[in-house]
Amino acid sequence: MTRPHFAPPGPLGFGGAPLGNMFDVVSDETAEAALVAAWETGVRHFDTAPHYGNGLSEHRFGNVLRRYPREEFTLSTKVGRVLRADPGVTANGPFVSTLPFRGDYDYTYDGTMRSIEDSHQRLGLAQIDVVYIHDLAADHHGPAWEELFDVAMNGAARALIRLRNEGIIKGWGMGVNLTEPCERALERSDPDVFLLAGRYSLLNQPALARLFPMCAGRGVHVVVGGPYNSGLLAGGKTFEYQEAPPEMIARRDRLAAVCARFGVDLRSAALQFCTAHPVVAAIIPGAKHPDKVRENARLMTAQIPDLLWQELRAEGLIPPEAPVPKARI
Repeated sequence: MTRPHFAPPGPLGFGGAPLGNMFDVVSDETAEAALVAAWETGVRHFDTAPHYGNGLSEHRFGNVLRRYPREEFTLSTKVGRVLRADPGVTANGPFVSTLPFRGDYDYTYDGTMRSIEDSHQRLGLAQIDVVYIHDLAADHHGPAWEELFDVAMNGAARALIRLRNEGIIKGWGMGVNLTEPCERALERSDPDVFLLAGRYSLLNQPALARLFPMCAGRGVHVVVGGPYNSGLLAGGKTFEYQEAPPEMIARRDRLAAVCARFGVDLRSAALQFCTAHPVVAAIIPGAKHPDKVRENARLMTAQIPDLLWQELRAEGLIPPEAPVPKARI
């Protein structure tokens, strides 16, 4: 019998990357309004990371979440980078106008403990519920990720298991964009929950065949990040944080055409599809503005006829084995 694993509340959470000034600048006032709107629409799971704006997202989360009863929400952040002051830093990959820190990769035990303590201080909160080992995959490290994974299992994972066993955190896992690190963590250790971005969506489902059955067998849940595939399913032009390839745009357009025939917003289908799988505990679309937060909440409750999912299956746009939502009566 597997031990009980912690799962964040869902189905709708709030992803914090946009509030780290991802792609463009968000004012402090707009960031605060977005987080308040999330709370007012019933969101109780909030995810952030030191990497998002070099600490900016964590600062913004803490400034708002400190006003609410701590026992009423779940908060997750990440380890794998230690932030160090650097006045020359003004940007970081997709994050613009960041705080003046650089993130140095560090998957060791000591680096993990320092990162968590730093996150507590940036957030101004004494409790973090879930901690993910961040970006430990080939898309960030190339072939070196396997060696770094060994470092993390002997370092970061050991630290997080200790903190979980001591009741300081409730759970840990991998926060990545690829399935392989999650599969390996299940083989090597005892994670509770994964944050997996872009690998289970209406556009593509590489997590479906192997990772999700492994999670189901262990009682481990998944939080789906990037349910819009970094914007493509929401009408944007980016897929996996860069310009979308033509084949993905074409697939998106086919999905949109089927949805249009049934009078369904493609974004509603994208969000609700992700939550139908039983291992998915929550989804965390990111939003920069309060109106988008409220819109996500509305899209999550929009009615979708069962015939839509049947048509998507018939056209080969979703796998026949993928669970789909049931229309509410």
